[in-house]
Amino acid sequence: MRDVAIVAFAQTDHVRSSEALSEVEMLMPVLHDVLGRTGLRTGDIGFTCSGSSDYLAGRAFSFTMALDGVGAWPPIAESHVEMDGAWALYEAWVGLLTGEADTALVYSYGKSSPGSVRDVLTRQLDPYYLAPLWPDSVALAALQAQALIDAGETDEPALAAIAARSRTDAEDNPHAQLRGPRPQGDYVVRPLRTGDCPPVGDGAAAVVLAAGDRARELCERPAWIRGMDHRIEPHALGVRDLTDSPSARLAAERAGAFERPVDTAELHAPFTSQEVVLRKALRLGDSVRVNASGGALAANPVMAAGLVRIGEAAAAVHRGASHRALAHATSGPCLQQNLVAVLEGEPHVR
Repeated sequence: MRDVAIVAFAQTDHVRSSEALSEVEMLMPVLHDVLGRTGLRTGDIGFTCSGSSDYLAGRAFSFTMALDGVGAWPPIAESHVEMDGAWALYEAWVGLLTGEADTALVYSYGKSSPGSVRDVLTRQLDPYYLAPLWPDSVALAALQAQALIDAGETDEPALAAIAARSRTDAEDNPHAQLRGPRPQGDYVVRPLRTGDCPPVGDGAAAVVLAAGDRARELCERPAWIRGMDHRIEPHALGVRDLTDSPSARLAAERAGAFERPVDTAELHAPFTSQEVVLRKALRLGDSVRVNASGGALAANPVMAAGLVRIGEAAAAVHRGASHRALAHATSGPCLQQNLVAVLEGEPHVR
């Protein structure tokens, strides 16, 4: 199999509401930015893959409208996943590995502001036993947080410290929606306070992948994807141990994350309690810099936040701030689905 790298990453400034913009208007500057970083044009891209959710848009096949941002000419080889853009990247990576293309454009977007994202995400639940009860994403995350506290894995001050660290780190991220430390606020669902939960907002992200020597031509220091894997927990929450994430651990193992230490990790942990679970499952010690971008606690555009985590890890490699980085994306309640990628830079900046 060929070596494949992320050679460019771009994202929007994530905001609470972008009601004045359509999905296409939100996407186009990001797509122009990411292509401009490589000097490529749309016609130079061998494969295009996107991630989004019709439930957020409120209409079927909404992603076809977003293709206007890519352009209808020349004709493109295109695919779409009803998932976070991290899974679109996974599909594109496999396509490049098998030689179907030499370059790929991956993008994703989400506008959570028009409706109640907490209600929308209940549609991910088991349709017979859980969904009719309408437990929303925050209530389920609170169950996980309480399980961790009861097991002695964390406590509320430790969760508050995670929130403070993440949003302090976000001060250096011009794209973050929330920047700078702030009070934890009132309880949303006990034991989670406002500061333990992600902001609701709109945003988009895009990356360009390239294989082999083509990657070196397009980027001074490509972020080589050394491994990537995706695993799923059981759908029924009652049969899972919410204080652990076997699927994240297995995905990391299959991606090669445990072969050598990583120096950077971008974790898609929308709630502070989920960082506790992921640090343990992914064996991340105190020496690993976690979510230097601020993570999902600083900006959490649904369907794009996972791709942003991979993009931020790749950007750290591009600028020489990381040699070996772990990137993680999740989907579903309480870390149900987990994708892990391991990225490495060249031994020396070219």
